[in-house]
Amino acid sequence: MTQVTVGENEGIESALRRFKRQVSKAGIFGELKRLRHHETPVEKYKRKLQQRRRSRRR
Repeated sequence: MTQVTVGENEGIESALRRFKRQVSKAGIFGELKRLRHHETPVEKYKRKLQQRRRSRRR
């Protein structure tokens, strides 16, 4: 779970930016999009294959 603590002298805008950055790094929105619809075994295999290819490039 992503959590951001707002500092005493920190504006809400900067805390919101930090929160959005943490959410995008965690991949939460991508996971929500993926879980929104049923994924067939073939689609799951292709997705994992793409993830492996991406991780090899890095």
